[in-house]
Amino acid sequence: MEPEYITHNFQPIYDKESRILMLGTMPSPKSREVGFYYGHPRNRFWKVISDVCGEELPLTKEEKIAFALRNRIAVWDVLAGCEIKGADDGSIRNAKANDMKRILDHADIRAIFTTGTKAAQLYKRYCYPETGVEAIGLPSTSPANCRTTYEELYRAYSVIAGCLQD
Repeated sequence: MEPEYITHNFQPIYDKESRILMLGTMPSPKSREVGFYYGHPRNRFWKVISDVCGEELPLTKEEKIAFALRNRIAVWDVLAGCEIKGADDGSIRNAKANDMKRILDHADIRAIFTTGTKAAQLYKRYCYPETGVEAIGLPSTSPANCRTTYEELYRAYSVIAGCLQD
């Protein structure tokens, strides 16, 4: 498979009440196909954060946006564009970062979390020098990360609950 240059075309989910920012790397081919974050049916992102927040799993794009905003969770990706082979984050080249100020200047973000090792590395390289805000790396919820059990994901993602308290 040849790498192709992909441009991120999803709007970030946030409002002025957002308290945490969850950052992936770049939308996967399946997410781009369905037009929304963590769109692969086996991606565990929406399940784990809804369980951590004690809510039912949101199913539609509209339910997911409402869930995120209600729980003061901003959702975006580190990259605005890159060369990538399919969904292989390890193949990313020629990365261009999103401007995190778009959210950080308009919301009271108290913590930034990345969903996966590559997102953490890219954030540290491209975004941290601009934001000065460390990101906490969490395990990937991707179906490719099958060695991390759901219980392990739940324990790791439970850290976000403490950041949502006033």
